Amino acid sequence: MRNSNSIVVFLFLAILNLCKANSLACNDKEKQALLHFKQGLTYPTKRLSSWSLTEDCCGWAGVRCDKVSGRVVEINLGNPYPHLYALGGEISPALLELEHLNFLNLSFNDFGGAPIPNFLGSMRSLTYVNLWGASFGGLIPHQLGNLSSLRHLDLGGGNSGLYVDNFSWISYISSLHYLCMKLRLPNCQLNNMISSLGYVNFTSLTVLHLPSNNFSHNMPNWLFNFSSLWSLDLSDNSLKGQIPSTISNLQNLYHLNLSVNMLTGRIPESLGQLKHLEIVLLFSNSLCGPIPSQMGNLSSLSSLYLGTNKLNGTLPRNLGLLSNLVELSTENNFIEGMITEVNFAKLSKLKYLKMSFTSVVFNVSHNWIPPFQLEYINLGYCKVGPKFPAWLQTQRSLQALYLSYGGIVDTTPNWLWKWASHIDLLVLSYNLIYGDLSQVMLNASFNANSNRFVGQLPHLSPNVALFTIANNSLSGEISSFLCQKMNGRSKLEILDLSNNALSGELPHYLTRWQSLIHLDLGSNYLFGKIPEFIGSLFSLKALHLHNNSFSGGIPLSLRNCTSLGLIDLAKNKLTGNIPSWIGERTHLMVLQLRSNEFFGDIPQQICRLSYLIVLDLANNRLSGSIPRCLNSITAMAATHNPIKDKFNTVADYSYRRYPEHLLLVIKGRESKYSSILPLVRIVDLSCNNLSGGIPTEISSLFLLQSLNLSWNQLTGRIPQKIGDIDYLESLDLSNNHLSGEIPISITNLTFLSHLDLSYNNFSGRIPSSTQIQSFNALDFVGNPELCGAPLLKNCTEDEGAQGVNPSDGNGEILERSWFYIGMETGFVVGFLGVCGSLLCKRAWRHAYFKFLDNMKDRVYVATMLKLNWFRYHLRRPCIRDTASVSER
Repeated sequence: MRNSNSIVVFLFLAILNLCKANSLACNDKEKQALLHFKQGLTYPTKRLSSWSLTEDCCGWAGVRCDKVSGRVVEINLGNPYPHLYALGGEISPALLELEHLNFLNLSFNDFGGAPIPNFLGSMRSLTYVNLWGASFGGLIPHQLGNLSSLRHLDLGGGNSGLYVDNFSWISYISSLHYLCMKLRLPNCQLNNMISSLGYVNFTSLTVLHLPSNNFSHNMPNWLFNFSSLWSLDLSDNSLKGQIPSTISNLQNLYHLNLSVNMLTGRIPESLGQLKHLEIVLLFSNSLCGPIPSQMGNLSSLSSLYLGTNKLNGTLPRNLGLLSNLVELSTENNFIEGMITEVNFAKLSKLKYLKMSFTSVVFNVSHNWIPPFQLEYINLGYCKVGPKFPAWLQTQRSLQALYLSYGGIVDTTPNWLWKWASHIDLLVLSYNLIYGDLSQVMLNASFNANSNRFVGQLPHLSPNVALFTIANNSLSGEISSFLCQKMNGRSKLEILDLSNNALSGELPHYLTRWQSLIHLDLGSNYLFGKIPEFIGSLFSLKALHLHNNSFSGGIPLSLRNCTSLGLIDLAKNKLTGNIPSWIGERTHLMVLQLRSNEFFGDIPQQICRLSYLIVLDLANNRLSGSIPRCLNSITAMAATHNPIKDKFNTVADYSYRRYPEHLLLVIKGRESKYSSILPLVRIVDLSCNNLSGGIPTEISSLFLLQSLNLSWNQLTGRIPQKIGDIDYLESLDLSNNHLSGEIPISITNLTFLSHLDLSYNNFSGRIPSSTQIQSFNALDFVGNPELCGAPLLKNCTEDEGAQGVNPSDGNGEILERSWFYIGMETGFVVGFLGVCGSLLCKRAWRHAYFKFLDNMKDRVYVATMLKLNWFRYHLRRPCIRDTASVSER
């Protein structure tokens, strides 16, 4: 009992002593210094509300004092909610009064590009400085090199405005354990500056992170002398050369990130000697050769990312012995060969498998039961067929599965749909999978484009965010799909049902799908008017209704879809005027209304669409003049325009983005554009009744690649500065009433590969250049006053010259008279010579007339074939679109 009382007394005294230590008031001088520091800051009300004169500073938020002396040793004001409660303003030199401060954390705040204060280098007690993501800028002060006790320095994150002029100051921080810097290094000799670090004795450095800089040299040899280093991150630079074999010196390394550089050569075999390695990130380089088998010795390895390189050979079998491996990524390489059960023998912890865009062939037993439970599988472009992989049904933790271009030629297995109800995303596109979807209930996002699915559309649960099944053989009324009942609000964002055999009108229940961002119902058998209630899809960014039989006008309610970036209503039976409110859709980048029955003028408001990259109004009944304000479309005129970023009109879903696509007629051919669509710039107003001249302002569309104004009633001349459209690849002005000479500036169009100026009233000589003369004569026919190559008609002096000197008139008349006299004499002599010979020689006469008969037949046949081809060639752009409408 006595012992128990003694213990209680001892604990009481210890607690009392602790409380006494904590009750020490902070130094008044340091308290005033902290209040001055607070005055220089801008901050949300609550963050520093405890920093008041009446409170003990040792109890202030983010301040810690020594428990014995009561002196301030720590300021921890890192922002746990970036961009919400960020501190800003200026850092006061009053902090110099905090002589015992050893910990300073201002990470994830926003100091608006202000420089790091020089006086920090005088706070010699600092051992920890963290300014990660605090938006500092300017030159990193050399005075930081005075902090000889510093063990942790973090200048990374959102400090992209920081830069250094040399690294020599780091050499004085010999006790540094952790170094992370994200720098901007303009106009500097990076090799020399990086080399200067080689003189630093970082025997205790454990973390070196220098990502997202501009290093553009080989990896320096001194880098591999840091024997204590356990984390090295040089990612997102422009490092060149090979990975040195001396990397094996870093025997304590567990984290290696050299991704997103320009490294070449083979992966060194010595990498397999780093037995503590857990994370290896080498993706997005130009590494070549096979994956070294020594990688199989890395028994601690948990993450191996080798994607987007030039690696070849087969996947080493001993990688299957890495029992701690969680993530394996080898996608987008030249790896080939068979993948069998042996490659996965001991991978019981594997969760992430990415081998897409390789040439590997999966050859596993039908009854194989893998040792792992994967969460993510991407085997796109790998041969996993022809049978549907049965081993997938054993994967009960799967969230996403990609099997596109997998060579599967099979019927959907009975277990598939029930099994798929537990995953988030299923991608089976571009196979030959057959199945009836009429009775299927989908609970996962589903991409099955380009297969052989039949029947009616399946039922969707509210959880489905993406459903794309384009280019299959689905049929039935679209209303039965859009009117289905759901238990909850639909989350569907991407819906692509194009290129099927769906029919009917769009029902009112379309308004249930409020989350839709991308809607593609093109190339079906839909008809009726585009309903007004489509404007209630306020989130809509891309609308594809092309190649159906919709009639009526463009609904006024579409102006409510303020985020629309793409409108494709081509190849329907739409009529009326093009509405002027389209100019209000300032995000619009694609407007394709070709092959309809629109009439009236082209609204001037179209010129407000500054992001427009595709304007296709061909094959309608539009009249009036071409708007002179087209040069206001800055996406076609400005040399720098952020259109590529803005063109991602569809949302992120699960693991990937759904790319926009479009069928465009360029250079007389209809092609599908997808990944390169943001780079396209076209204006097609062909096959209308437009009149007037070609606006000179069109020459300001410097980025325009295709201009088609053919089959209109245009008059006047080609703008003299047409050659300023540097990137023009296709120019079609045929079948108009244009006149005058072809501007000499057309020879400046070095990218021009398609040109048609036929059937106009052009005159004079065709401008001479190797490129222009390489075009076919058919591209210039139908211009009687035009001469010069590639036409067979040679230019006379009047046609070829701009004028004749009057003083030479008499000489020309005399010279011309002798020319005609000589020509007549020669004709008489030649005619009598030929006819006399034929009259005297019967055999010659028979042979001659037989030759004429043969030549007549050949010329006739050739002429008719060429004429028929020429008629088809001229009328094809308009006729083909009309035929497409009537077929669908």
